[in-house]
Amino acid sequence: MAQTTFAKQVELQARTAPIKSEAGAEIGSVDLNPEIYGRPLNIPLMHQVVVAQLAAARAGTQSTKTRAEVSGGGAKPYRQKGTGRARQGSTRAPHFSGGGVALGPKPRSYAQHTPRKMIQQALQCALSDRAGAGMVTVLEVPAWEKPSTKAATALLEACGFEGHVLLVCEPEDENVILSFRNVPEVVIAFPWHLSAYTVLVNDHIVFTRGALEGQAEHQSTPVRLSVSGADVAVEGSEEA
Repeated sequence: MAQTTFAKQVELQARTAPIKSEAGAEIGSVDLNPEIYGRPLNIPLMHQVVVAQLAAARAGTQSTKTRAEVSGGGAKPYRQKGTGRARQGSTRAPHFSGGGVALGPKPRSYAQHTPRKMIQQALQCALSDRAGAGMVTVLEVPAWEKPSTKAATALLEACGFEGHVLLVCEPEDENVILSFRNVPEVVIAFPWHLSAYTVLVNDHIVFTRGALEGQAEHQSTPVRLSVSGADVAVEGSEEA
């Protein structure tokens, strides 16, 4: 008897992203892989993963002392009977000034266990959301001889990027990193460091061409570039 599969078929959408030059002109386009940029939104999944990522970022170092850890209070403050007051054994009880804290916070880890596939799908949903809104751009990085924050700011203005920008580049782009790292609205990340939170917290996602190809290899998916009418295929890794 043949087995019946109940796997849910996900409807993927084909999306493209423009390639812009240093002057802000559109010089080509990119056919984004629908496996990464064409998924339907799963808001509960993205919410759960982002909450877990923010929780894992908490230091968890807050600490208070209990009545057993506060110094002093060894002697009975007054006699047991005859004072007309409630009987007390120590001035370090929680209801005394200078006493310990009842049920106070202690150092702990806020990390939540999140399956790897959930993290990956949340990132793909976040990238699909930005791609669907036309907020994904590929940038032709100029060959700057030295870092220049002024040139980086001019490039952002020429491309029309408003709000917060996530610039995804490669470690080899030293001058690019040094140029953009002083711009308050720009967050720099590498292709293998992307997360659902870093994508959703920024308005524009800007890839350098090498970073987009690197992400294709990291995500094990192919990407096709079309520059001035010429198609260039970039095959991703086949590793699982």
